[in-house]
Amino acid sequence: MNVAELFQKGGPTMVPLLLLSILALTAIFERSWFWFGVLTKERETVNRVLDSARRNDWVTAAEVARTAYDQPIGRFLYSPLQLNETDPELFRLALETSADEELAGMRRGDKVLEAVIALAPLLGLLGTVIGLIISLRNIRIGDIGGESTAGVTTGIGEALISTAAGLVVAIFALVFYRLFQSFLFNQVKIFRKAGNELELMYRQRLARGEGSIGPVGEKPGEGLVSQESLVVPAPTPEPPPDSTAKVDPS
Repeated sequence: MNVAELFQKGGPTMVPLLLLSILALTAIFERSWFWFGVLTKERETVNRVLDSARRNDWVTAAEVARTAYDQPIGRFLYSPLQLNETDPELFRLALETSADEELAGMRRGDKVLEAVIALAPLLGLLGTVIGLIISLRNIRIGDIGGESTAGVTTGIGEALISTAAGLVVAIFALVFYRLFQSFLFNQVKIFRKAGNELELMYRQRLARGEGSIGPVGEKPGEGLVSQESLVVPAPTPEPPPDSTAKVDPS
């Protein structure tokens, strides 16, 4: 019995099961490509940013994070480094806000797999129930042990095909769902560790009295315009004309 025959004998619920399997495969391929890019690049980015911060070279640290802006860890580390005159609380708030946003983006696709895991077994069971109803409807009490009973047995066996198909789709989606969840939990640890180390080094910099890190590509204090420099001096009023001046009669 080939796949086409199994699909035909599985009943009408095989069509939505096929659609669910295609949907699950699409989500799995997309998430696999995403996690491959994240896991192969993030360690290098974190090490370069933190090493630059340990050398007190915050401009280079911000530049490295900015060049890795296409990665979640790059956007996370760049969020506080792009700010000017940042106090420690604002630095922490920028890290927390960026972490929440990036981790939420990493969960994209999980809802699709959750729906497939929940719906596939139910659709398979529904197909089996429909097959049993059709098979048992043809049984007559007087024909028990005859040809009709043999046909019912065959029908019940074919009705179970949809249940098996639903379980296969659900198990396949569940394996990758749990794998992606483990990647996400690992990212939470990496974000927390990198963010805490970066914040600690920033607080140590402020404790040494070295000031904030300044904008990317500039040293602290350069390229900033103070409020005093924006004040335009008031024009000097001209003296009023002398009303006592005499008019030359000529």
